[in-house]
Amino acid sequence: MTKRPFSRLAAFAAGLLLSVSVYAAEGGATLQAGNDLSDKASLQRGAKLFMGYCSGCHSLKYLRYSRMAEDLGLSEDDVMANLNFTGAAVGEQIQVAMPHDPATKWFGKMPPDLSLIARVRGPDWVYTYLKSFYLDESRPLGWNNKLFPNASMPNPLWELQGLQHAEYGPPDPATKDRPVEALKLATPGTESPAEFDRSVRDITNFLEYAGEPAALKRQSMGVWVVLFLAALTFLAFLLKKEFWKDVH
Repeated sequence: MTKRPFSRLAAFAAGLLLSVSVYAAEGGATLQAGNDLSDKASLQRGAKLFMGYCSGCHSLKYLRYSRMAEDLGLSEDDVMANLNFTGAAVGEQIQVAMPHDPATKWFGKMPPDLSLIARVRGPDWVYTYLKSFYLDESRPLGWNNKLFPNASMPNPLWELQGLQHAEYGPPDPATKDRPVEALKLATPGTESPAEFDRSVRDITNFLEYAGEPAALKRQSMGVWVVLFLAALTFLAFLLKKEFWKDVH
């Protein structure tokens, strides 16, 4: 029994070291997303952006259209008319529109489902990843990513963001590779940098919601639970005073 706390501490330390090594291998520190699950307008914008720019390749197989409509304050008719591009029924999950065989041919494998990406990687990682694409002629699709080098996907938001180019540092003596030190916006997109930051934050917010839709209701219920516990504590205090008033 005495070894269990030490084994847990060792496991935590190993996990922390693994996380650090993964971030180091994937291009360094992440930016802070600053997203807010209580911002329903942001979630609605994020749903529109995700379905418009991402759902052609990526599914959200653990989220249903009907649940999204209910949680985001949208009508089912609006969702089916504006956010459903596969012809699925309102009670079905959000599946990818791209057929499996062409996706495998173009990308080497089927693009992953993104239902849990924000829970696995974290919102900051998702936010940084979407802002870190740059042009790279050495890659099959002409794109690379500073946070996740050699990612096998193009920049889905290039029209909004514009075209970024990498600024390289001196070559590594061992590998001769030149690390990407910064990204420079060479060709502006349809959105200003501030507008694009908000768009990426909205998508990140929506993906965090998609990873755990119950979080919205849990947060709203949490306020009432705290108020109930506060009232119960006050009543318990009054009851204690009543029981002990005659005790000297």
